[in-house]
Amino acid sequence: MSLRLALLPLCLLAALPALAQEREAARGLDVRDLVQLDRVSTPLLTADGRQLVFAQRTLDIDSGKAETALYTRNLLTRDMAPPKRLTPAGWNVNSPSLSADGQTVYFLSGKNGSAQLFSMPLAGGTPRQLTDVAVDIGSYRLSPDGARVAFSADTFGACGADLACTKQKFAEIENAKASGVVYDRLFVRHWDTWKDGTTSRLFVADLPVPRARAVTTVRALSHALDGDIPSKPFGGAEDYTWSPDGRSVVASVKVAGREAPWSTNFDLYRIDAVGEAAPVNLTASNPAWDTGPVFSEDGATLFYRAMKRPGFEADRYALMAMDVASGEAREIAPQWDRSPSSVVPSADGTALYVAAQDTGEYPLFRVDVASGEVTKLIADGSVSSFAIAGDTVALTRNSIRSGDTLYTGPLQSLGADTPLRQITPTTAERLPGVTFGDYEQFSFKGAGNATVYGYVVKPWNYQEGQTYPVAFLIHGGPQGSFGNGWSYRWNPQTYAGQGYAVVMIDFHGSTGYGQAFTDAISGDWGGKPLEDLRKGWAAAQDTYAFLDGDRACALGASYGGYMINWIAGNWFDRRGNAPFKCMVNHNGVFDTRSMGLVTEELWFTEWEFGGTVADNARAYEKFNPARHIEKWTTPTLVVAGQNDFRVPVDQSLSSFTALQRKGIESKLLVFPDENHWVLKPANSILWHDTVNAWLEQHIGK
Repeated sequence: MSLRLALLPLCLLAALPALAQEREAARGLDVRDLVQLDRVSTPLLTADGRQLVFAQRTLDIDSGKAETALYTRNLLTRDMAPPKRLTPAGWNVNSPSLSADGQTVYFLSGKNGSAQLFSMPLAGGTPRQLTDVAVDIGSYRLSPDGARVAFSADTFGACGADLACTKQKFAEIENAKASGVVYDRLFVRHWDTWKDGTTSRLFVADLPVPRARAVTTVRALSHALDGDIPSKPFGGAEDYTWSPDGRSVVASVKVAGREAPWSTNFDLYRIDAVGEAAPVNLTASNPAWDTGPVFSEDGATLFYRAMKRPGFEADRYALMAMDVASGEAREIAPQWDRSPSSVVPSADGTALYVAAQDTGEYPLFRVDVASGEVTKLIADGSVSSFAIAGDTVALTRNSIRSGDTLYTGPLQSLGADTPLRQITPTTAERLPGVTFGDYEQFSFKGAGNATVYGYVVKPWNYQEGQTYPVAFLIHGGPQGSFGNGWSYRWNPQTYAGQGYAVVMIDFHGSTGYGQAFTDAISGDWGGKPLEDLRKGWAAAQDTYAFLDGDRACALGASYGGYMINWIAGNWFDRRGNAPFKCMVNHNGVFDTRSMGLVTEELWFTEWEFGGTVADNARAYEKFNPARHIEKWTTPTLVVAGQNDFRVPVDQSLSSFTALQRKGIESKLLVFPDENHWVLKPANSILWHDTVNAWLEQHIGK
């Protein structure tokens, strides 16, 4: 035997302790990893496609303070050098944009006490404050020539363009001896904020020339329109745009007066930015939602997205093209049964690049404006944002295994064999000591024999032949999806990281499978969706032998929390046994009738249940979990946010009270400073730790 072969066993023996140590060091994803992950967003490209700018958020987990900075990367270089930080240390910035010539970067920052507009050279330098108005700037859009800025701010109508007046009125309210507020119409509160009498309005200002003082004087643009621009609570600068000639702004506005809480009629208005002409409604003929305006480069066409059914917030968005000269509009791809979320026109205006949900993913598509032909360009996960300049595309993409990663590539060869160029690390690269659970999409025959899809995620420590307890996740919306994407709130890897397998079903009502499939849940909350969940759970167990069906816990939020309450009283086997050993109900609807009177956006419940509570009480009662609490037996953890006005805290308290009075093992976790979501890092850690402890108590690890 050679000396080399003789030494081989000794080498292997010497390596065993190191291998054992490496195996012991491996672990799954923990919530603490999740909350402190760097997050990239908002890719921007200079007009020539050669320079990339993006935002990256970092978090100090000890202090809970986050900071977002801008980074830049020269795409002409092929070296492996990391992107360079652009904004100075200690600056927390948001909403970046680039000048037309690509030489200047603009952004909002509260560095000097309130949110104002700043600029700095793309080549580097010191940020310069461009505005110094009396209130926070919420969003902004630079004019095409860069000489003016349109921006939004929350103001009192009586103050007009005098922003200092709004600041003074807030001071008077703060110093008043009495705290009561009188309302004479809805909204009284919205999402997580009590209405304070202000509206988000548009203003315009000339940007200062070099060495001039920051802008303090502005002109009001939208005071003639009684509606928020951008829309609240989730609208932004995408709700309005400058015309290419810089003479007007087109904005999506809901002018509904007292009907605002039950109306979804957003229209596109052309607002004069140079004179005093009255706003013009460009989409008055459509009584449903019009949004996302963007002009072709030549200004001849206005592209936007439009729903068709008033009162339905989950209707399909159609891609629209309006001839600016005639005002005539047409749908571009009427046969495409998907709902795009963003629109970027090609330079020549012959194509639109859009992202849209599709069968559990969120790909990037190209839509031919003339023919309506749709081509899928990038799949394999979810495209969360993208930018296009010249023949270059920059995009962020995520999946069940990774948060957003930034890529660039040649536009003309997308979808071919040309690989994308990775600019930022994947989550696995950021967390080299963490092992992620593999995942797989599956399908089965659900309600009405329709094909329904779901995902199964293996635990991080999966071994062939072993069985594992299961976290059965139920998405909210209800028009939503738990697909191939990354979440910082409901992330299947946090359960896989604790040693659980995960099952997620996109039941009837889910988005990305055609509008008819989405529509199927309205008026049928406890019908087809429950059937899909039952059949999906059975199909998953039949397909994946590693799922331990006797050790499973169901978890859901919002509508998912509703379904937890509904399952508790309506899902039993032939022997009367409940399907899950425990459940978690986060901000779930308990009483559909009460929900229809206490929620803020009434269009939601009134569409889902076919009218108001007064007019259609029977529909609200048909699938009401509160009618079935006598059958509840399953141990349940209830979670509530005090500032949740979408599914108010009384719904969660009712669930917990019902559980306690029946003597069912239960706990209540309340966050006095959270809304419908748990957003604060420390609260997110507490949420996950509490949920994981509940699962471990009832189904082990």
